[in-house]
Amino acid sequence: MTVKTSFSEKLFNFCNYLFFILVGLTTLLPFVNLIAKSFSSEAAVISGKVNLLPIGFQTGTYMYVLKDSMFLNSLKNSILLAIVGTALGLFLTTITAYPLSRVQLRGRKWFLLMFIFTMLFSGGLIPTYLLMHNLGLVNQFPVLFLPAAINVFNMLIIKNYFEGLPDGLEESAKLDGASNIRILFSIVLPLSLPVLATIALFFAVAFWNDYFTSMIYITNQDFKPLQLYLKELLVSSSSEFLKDNVDAALNTTPQSIQAASILLATLPILMVYPFLQKYFVKGVLVGSVKG
Repeated sequence: MTVKTSFSEKLFNFCNYLFFILVGLTTLLPFVNLIAKSFSSEAAVISGKVNLLPIGFQTGTYMYVLKDSMFLNSLKNSILLAIVGTALGLFLTTITAYPLSRVQLRGRKWFLLMFIFTMLFSGGLIPTYLLMHNLGLVNQFPVLFLPAAINVFNMLIIKNYFEGLPDGLEESAKLDGASNIRILFSIVLPLSLPVLATIALFFAVAFWNDYFTSMIYITNQDFKPLQLYLKELLVSSSSEFLKDNVDAALNTTPQSIQAASILLATLPILMVYPFLQKYFVKGVLVGSVKG
């Protein structure tokens, strides 16, 4: 049986498609413009002729960026930060969420209220900085991931997902003599792959894109992540950026280098996303609705 679509429904669908196409173009076109600038010649970029297609195709800008020791060092720091921060954050968030998902835990509601309170109210920037300073973490690499190692919002999603698992699995395991740690790692975690992959993606993207933490706590050039390097690169948009490299100044422009650096910084996280995308919707929806 074919359901006839009314004129108002057709108009609504048309407006929906038009709206999402415009939103998609708004996010896609600046990215395409960056790609065109990074592959265009110096004269075309300076004259402002580059829109969506490269003019005077060249790859010298990428060669210059990939030879820049500061870019490579910050890229290494960002990759290390994303791996270590994601692994530690996922571990601590998971082992916090599991006991809070068990209804037999004494004081469970009070513990939940304490975590939610910290999510709604923070200590503020200055007290947090003083705490990091007194702990000796300022200008140290661990300061980039330790303060964000446990995310309450992500913990609540994992907790809700755990609560949606059948109680019979845990009861059967306990009858066989399994401990809580054994139940968590042998039964619960293998069944929670969608939500764990989703939260891992949340942590990885957050650590990869974070520049504010490093801007506050890091002045040592050796520990600066890629986003802070890009922020300093974008701020120094004048020709002063190339004053120390005569060869680069002769063959490219600051705008081209900014475009190439941004694209190279975006590429790693874009390569990770397709492997976790299949878990994304299922993990977030189930973890957010159940419980």
